[in-house]
Amino acid sequence: MRKLLVFLIVVAVLLVVVDRVAVVGVQREIASQIEAKYNLAATPTVEIKGIPFLTQAFQGRYEEIAIGMGAVTQNGVRLERVDATLFGVSAPLMQLIQDAEKADIRAERVTGTVVISIASLSARAPRGIKVAGTNNGTVRISGNLSVLGQSVPVTADMKIDVVSAGIRLTPTKVEFANGASLANAARLVSFTYPVKNLPLNLKITKVTTTSNGLAVQGTATDVPLKG
Repeated sequence: MRKLLVFLIVVAVLLVVVDRVAVVGVQREIASQIEAKYNLAATPTVEIKGIPFLTQAFQGRYEEIAIGMGAVTQNGVRLERVDATLFGVSAPLMQLIQDAEKADIRAERVTGTVVISIASLSARAPRGIKVAGTNNGTVRISGNLSVLGQSVPVTADMKIDVVSAGIRLTPTKVEFANGASLANAARLVSFTYPVKNLPLNLKITKVTTTSNGLAVQGTATDVPLKG
């Protein structure tokens, strides 16, 4: 009886070890596929949720995978960070073992958050205008505009709208120093941050402000994880 108990304990320990070794290998492969697909500067973090892992691996389906990409630049647009959760990921185990390069890895559904920094927003703002801060759903800008040949300091609180070209920022009110005014001031300080092509095919569902910039939330379905 004692020998049987020892044997079962050894088997259980071995299964746990194999389970953890296997999950690291699959996580590494998924990270490699994503890194290549989006030409990332650093390898993304990948965490497969759920225990035991081997049950999911044998089925070739992983219910939930968390991914952190770090900074991503696409079409000249910088995204400071991309965090996503993948649901219903299919990755046949035999394909991963025999020829990982040809493995069809895809997610049934993805939810994610993309962070756009204040510096990146400022880089897209009109000449002379910078983003001073973001808070309570509003983007605050400041800078200088030319009014009757004079450079006049201007500030404005910008509202956020999702448009086909990305994120549109337009002022709710423009304030000039010394009481100056300009008929087309709203048009001169408005601008669009082009984020229509997000990683993992995310489609924007919501944009909120943070102390560091904008947090863009999105969802997608049937998303391939390789090029």
